[in-house]
Amino acid sequence: VRPFFGPLGEPLTIDSLPPSNTSRWVVRRKAEVVAAVNGGLLSIDDVCERYGLTLEEFASWQRAVDRSGMQGLRVTRIQHYRDLYERQLKY
Repeated sequence: VRPFFGPLGEPLTIDSLPPSNTSRWVVRRKAEVVAAVNGGLLSIDDVCERYGLTLEEFASWQRAVDRSGMQGLRVTRIQHYRDLYERQLKY
């Protein structure tokens, strides 16, 4: 089993992921869940079931990370990063 690391460089395991009853989704927790899926630690279906997320909600987290890194997950900056991404697509 190869070691798997989270978005901040720390080892990431099923046990170190946010608890299934998480209700306050800070940037770090969202990024850990996205990293777990991207690294094959959990499937998208597992994540949606475990955390009560919709596929669309999780996909928006994945897009935000792909486009802008962890900063894109900040709720207060979503519109800023969305606008920035759309401007980049135009040029």
